[in-house]
Amino acid sequence: MRSFGGNTAGGLAVVCVAQFVVVLDVTIVATALPAIGADLDAPATQLSWVLTAYTVVLAGLLILGGRAADLAGSRRMFVAGLTVFTLGSAACAAAWSPATLIAARVVQGCGAALLSPAALASLNDLVPPPARARALGWWTAAAAGGGAGGWVLGGVLIELAGWRWVFAVNVPIGLAALALAGRSLPPGSRAPRRDLDVTGAVLVTAGLAATVLALSWIGEDAGAVRGWSALVAAAALLAWFVRHERRVDGPLVPGRLLRRPGVLGGNLTAAAITGSTSPAMITTVLYVQDTLRLSPGRASLLFPAMNAAVIGGSLAGPRIAGRIGTRRALVAGLVAVAAGAALMLSFPARGLPVGTMVLSFAVLGLGLGVASVASTTAGTEAVPDGERGIAAGLLNSTAQLGTAIGLAVVVPLVASAAPMLGYRLGFCAAAAIAVAGAACALTVPRPAGDRPGKTGVGAATPTGDVAATLSE
Repeated sequence: MRSFGGNTAGGLAVVCVAQFVVVLDVTIVATALPAIGADLDAPATQLSWVLTAYTVVLAGLLILGGRAADLAGSRRMFVAGLTVFTLGSAACAAAWSPATLIAARVVQGCGAALLSPAALASLNDLVPPPARARALGWWTAAAAGGGAGGWVLGGVLIELAGWRWVFAVNVPIGLAALALAGRSLPPGSRAPRRDLDVTGAVLVTAGLAATVLALSWIGEDAGAVRGWSALVAAAALLAWFVRHERRVDGPLVPGRLLRRPGVLGGNLTAAAITGSTSPAMITTVLYVQDTLRLSPGRASLLFPAMNAAVIGGSLAGPRIAGRIGTRRALVAGLVAVAAGAALMLSFPARGLPVGTMVLSFAVLGLGLGVASVASTTAGTEAVPDGERGIAAGLLNSTAQLGTAIGLAVVVPLVASAAPMLGYRLGFCAAAAIAVAGAACALTVPRPAGDRPGKTGVGAATPTGDVAATLSE
């Protein structure tokens, strides 16, 4: 970040740290679930919702958060979201029962839904177009690093201080970011005033929650009535949401947004990226803790290769997409994710396969980093200033939804069979989701300016403006 000016670098650091902790709280909690269950005497059905409650609420409300950032200004919503997220983190650390922990995770999810799109909108307001490609690389590296870092930090914190510090660590970070945000972030532009579609947000959140619950139940027992009943209820809620959006004056997701070049493809691939990598990594955590019998602290020592690869891929992503094009970078990144998951199929039932693990993490992590940058570019590049927040919210929402649905599909598969067979089913499913994402990447258009050597990448940035930056 030294290449940016002092004020710009400070603001960019604040938004990157905020995005890091938002994504971190998806994966870091996964490593803490066994310790949480033992301490709070939580049954498995409740324990899974400690993870899912956050991702579902985040996915459902991110679009509303993006619209709020457009209407109220990115800095104002950044501060509001970070405040709610920090308070929710403190409540999670103090939880005394599974129900209170799940309720606090819902509060955390609400704060993250306001914070994440405001962070990306603030980045666009903060950094001028010629430098946005590099700034987006840092922001995406922070997000991807947060997702990957959770596997390491979770094990270390649990081993040294207990599971409550998985949440408590967010409090000092949040307070420090709040202290810096007021003087380092610009107020942000505002779109023309219109009402927030709270009804639409409630309907889509309820529909997504019902979808995830239904998929989890169907995965556990495909013949049970409750899973299919929940799926019907989810379809009804989502149909109600679509009907409501067509009739309301200020819809949560303007129809014209989805028709902009690259937005649909960017969102489909965002869901595939998280829907493949999160299940693959959680399956690996179960493998090393339950089958290899490693403690959380020792298991966490295996994951730094993943962290380094994700951050490296994210930082290299703008240059790679600039040379081969956004669509090709998406396809290449998702193919690498599938290859990394396929390598995990060779994990043995006995003995620690350090070399294979490092190689699979490196391949999967590099693909995740490159694909994340390209997906963010595809989903936001053609969006005008007044819709940046909602485009960022939509993109983050589909990414979180991908995580929730991926886990809902893969975790029951892993649990349905003998350990090694279950793990391999999980890795196969993760690879299949990544391959499907690579196919979705082909829907991203290739504009005239998006040719190798002639374009850069950046959120809501004209393609030709950053070519000089990428050639430095």
